[in-house]
Amino acid sequence: MTDLPRENVQSYPRPPALEPVPQRIVVKLGGVLVAETTRALRVLETHHAPTYYVPPEDIQAMLRPASQRSFCEWKGVARYFDVLAGSATAPMAAWAYDAPTARFAALAGYVAFYAGLMEEARVGDMRVIPQPGDFYGGWVTPNLVGRIKGAPGTQHW
Repeated sequence: MTDLPRENVQSYPRPPALEPVPQRIVVKLGGVLVAETTRALRVLETHHAPTYYVPPEDIQAMLRPASQRSFCEWKGVARYFDVLAGSATAPMAAWAYDAPTARFAALAGYVAFYAGLMEEARVGDMRVIPQPGDFYGGWVTPNLVGRIKGAPGTQHW
């Protein structure tokens, strides 16, 4: 049983929507708490698992800037971080938008984590799995239905 409402990723909007997350978000790496918050935001986009963003004040791990940058047509330029927690390091495991577009201004400085590079990520009581593929950073929870893009052959639809 899940405490999350059933959602169809195919009904998520395009352009994407930004909304607050009522559930607690927890991220761990190497047995250490990386982040915990009840103030997360999430981005919902057609055929994507939601991407969760944590306010910087609720991150306990060290984030070491990486040289990588990427561009999102909706949010702008993202910069990436290595996540260091205890003796564990996860290269290029997080990203943030320092100066997002006006529509996503509330995301400024918030940090998203690749669930597949973390030891554990949770939305409420639900353990998440990463969005398919190695490009998108959505978090898949058991309440999601519909076809989630990211697997081979789905990136350009």
